[in-house]
Amino acid sequence: MMTLSLTKLAAAVGGAAVALSAAAGIASADPLDPIINTTCTYPQVMAALNANDPATAQELNASPFAQNYIRQFLASPPPKRQQMAAQIQGMPAAAKYFNTIQQVAVVCNNY
Repeated sequence: MMTLSLTKLAAAVGGAAVALSAAAGIASADPLDPIINTTCTYPQVMAALNANDPATAQELNASPFAQNYIRQFLASPPPKRQQMAAQIQGMPAAAKYFNTIQQVAVVCNNY
């Protein structure tokens, strides 16, 4: 039971962190460039996530761990962001958030 909860939490954190990856809107062949160079703030990401996928946003809002992870990511310099992004990419459970991530990426800077 605990493993399932940790898996869900990791997927939620991964989904949100990857949402940041697309937020920069920078065209690049490297899929990690947007996550490393995002200019979105935590409130922008969460507002976009709330608008596009309230269920995922609710999961994140219920998890202080997930919120802190996203804040830490945004406060980190590019080399640290690259490490964090690579870790998230290694989480198969985060794949289900890809469509939401794309939607958040399109609107994140509007919030």
